[in-house]
Amino acid sequence: MSGEGARLPRLESAGLDGWMVRLFERIEETNLAWITPLARRCEAALGDALVDLVPSYTTLLVVFDPLRLSSGEARCRLLELLGDLAPDEQTGGGEVRELPTWYDERVGPDLMRVAELTGLSVEAVIDCHAGTLYRVFALGFAPGFAFMGLLDARLEVPRLDTPRKRVPVNSVAIAGRQTAAYPAVTPGGWNLLGRTSARLFDRDRDGFSLLAVGDRVRFVPVDRETFEAEGGDPTPMEAGR
Repeated sequence: MSGEGARLPRLESAGLDGWMVRLFERIEETNLAWITPLARRCEAALGDALVDLVPSYTTLLVVFDPLRLSSGEARCRLLELLGDLAPDEQTGGGEVRELPTWYDERVGPDLMRVAELTGLSVEAVIDCHAGTLYRVFALGFAPGFAFMGLLDARLEVPRLDTPRKRVPVNSVAIAGRQTAAYPAVTPGGWNLLGRTSARLFDRDRDGFSLLAVGDRVRFVPVDRETFEAEGGDPTPMEAGR
């Protein structure tokens, strides 16, 4: 690996049962080409001792069973894997998911705020957000919550100063260079642009989450009638709530 300085990749302790492998400092779509093959190699190298793998934008958290593998042994195995790690040029062929989205100030109370901060019209904000094919970089925060990017630089805006106590399920939001859709009612400080009718998290679905790391996602604008016909909840949300 090159281009990230002599200190990378590096291992950071995550307790007695985990190591954080930091491969990059900057968020880039090409990072997955390195993180994905490392995850596969960890599965093979750690075998039954592996408990979990948590990929993110720039890192891979490796959690293992300390009764089967000591922290020192796990570190040595990871260093061996990193020694000849090469990118998987085929990474990028994840599923393409389309999320029907109703962009409207009644369910996207921050549309006007984003327009004012960016100097774009509300229509341009919608076109810009829907016009990008996003990559799922990580799952976290809540079950089924997918961190996606990279957002068009024209839409880069900060989080809300005061997070909302309750963000409605399926709310589509942006913050910084990221976008996401809330799979459940949770607190949240991202800017809400609309709402999707897609079922993002389902306990009866294999894997539970609709989206997986590596998937590509497109938000498809639909009108209210289509949104409701596909099961979307049009209950309005007041700005600032």
